[in-house]
Amino acid sequence: MASPNMPFIKNLASSDSKIRKSALTSLQTFLSAKHIATTLGPIDILKLWKGLFYAMWMCDRAIPQQTLCQELADLIYILPRESVVPWLRGFWATMSREWTSIDVLRMEKFLLLVRRVVGASFRWMKGAQDGREDVSAATKQTKKGGKKAAAAKEKTAWDAKRVDQILDMLSEWAFALDEDVKEDDSESEESEAENDDNENDEDAKPQHESIRQQKQPKKKENKDPLHLLAKKIPAGLKIHVLDIWVDEAEKVGMLDFENDEEALKIVQRIIEKIEELEKRTVSPAIRVRSKDSLSDERLPGNEKKEPEEKEDEGWGGFDN
Repeated sequence: MASPNMPFIKNLASSDSKIRKSALTSLQTFLSAKHIATTLGPIDILKLWKGLFYAMWMCDRAIPQQTLCQELADLIYILPRESVVPWLRGFWATMSREWTSIDVLRMEKFLLLVRRVVGASFRWMKGAQDGREDVSAATKQTKKGGKKAAAAKEKTAWDAKRVDQILDMLSEWAFALDEDVKEDDSESEESEAENDDNENDEDAKPQHESIRQQKQPKKKENKDPLHLLAKKIPAGLKIHVLDIWVDEAEKVGMLDFENDEEALKIVQRIIEKIEELEKRTVSPAIRVRSKDSLSDERLPGNEKKEPEEKEDEGWGGFDN
């Protein structure tokens, strides 16, 4: 774990907008230093995201909120490639932890933040100079506005490794299966049953051997705190991602199936994850939203067929 000096974290939650802006600038400079960014540990990332969460919390008025959401989403383009996935894990872990504490008046700006991060993650899957060209293009589109600007798409090839990383992260967080927790419980029950079966054998073992085995600590497969939080994803957060992912995929050209076969494969992989979520979720709301998401007309197989126009046979005169 890295132990860098991060005095700007507290300033991110300042009530003074100028101090918050200065702290964000310091963070951008901090993350741009590769020797620092690559050594950030999970705890460091969680601390930074907690500060950013409260920077968003303290931000008022629509325009500053929209700007801050985009700036936070674009932080992944400052980071070196190997640090992007841990950074995004920190985002999802923070949002999952804090989601239920967000009040109604502040929820809208956090919904926008999630939308921007999902969009930036999709855009990062393209390999143009770590996405920096895509960021500038997206910024120009945001400033120009309108359908024409939104329709402009970067013709950059998809990076297979990045695609795998982002889709795996969707499975781990936004599309996480509720049954994962139950499976863990069943595994613990099985281990308890095995222990019960072995209790009869304990009498046959030397006493010192039994004590030595009891003192051995249980092995944990993953001590990463980001993974420990991955099981607790609020239903509202999942539903929001189900509602927006198609919109964000369209913005980065992922729905241009006629000209991009690779994009079609990516979308199909996402669809498979949502289909699995729909089948296995225990939440009726998530099941309904998953079904709605899969029925979007922009997805492959859902296109509406245009009605055939009947040929005009011409006027045949008045009937006698």
